Amino acid sequence: MNLSRTTLLAGLVAGLLLGACGRSPQECMERAMYFESNRSSRDGMVAVGSVVMNRVESGQYPRSVCGVVAQRGQFAPRIMSRRMDSRSLPLVRETARSVLQGERHPMIGNAMFFHTAGHRFPYDNMHYVLVTGGNAFYEKRKNYLVTQPVPPQPIEGITGWREAGE
Repeated sequence: MNLSRTTLLAGLVAGLLLGACGRSPQECMERAMYFESNRSSRDGMVAVGSVVMNRVESGQYPRSVCGVVAQRGQFAPRIMSRRMDSRSLPLVRETARSVLQGERHPMIGNAMFFHTAGHRFPYDNMHYVLVTGGNAFYEKRKNYLVTQPVPPQPIEGITGWREAGE
């Protein structure tokens, strides 16, 4: 079988745009927000999306949104295959689009981790930056650099609904 250079190039471009999982960065971001923030608030979805983008940009994780979201053991089980309910998709889609276009939660900083708010862990390297949307977001630091070892009070309403094109 002899494939033309154009066919090979088209396949490579499609692979980069759709990621290894065959989904677009938009859909992968939607899935992360939908399953990890429980669609509880726009702030929660933006914070989850900010963590995904922090990981993409860090060089410590896959270099694509789909690579990060589909990484085994990092996000909700079966995140790439579970069905999403269409009733909550308009807000999820708008929020994913906004994060992919550069919006970040202003309080997330360099955080690349989160867990369900209310859960406690015995680790001494978790520096909490934000609780929103039912999740506690944190950076991993050397224990002597942790200045916020417990999750702060939840904050909502920092990000708002944005109209398309804003």
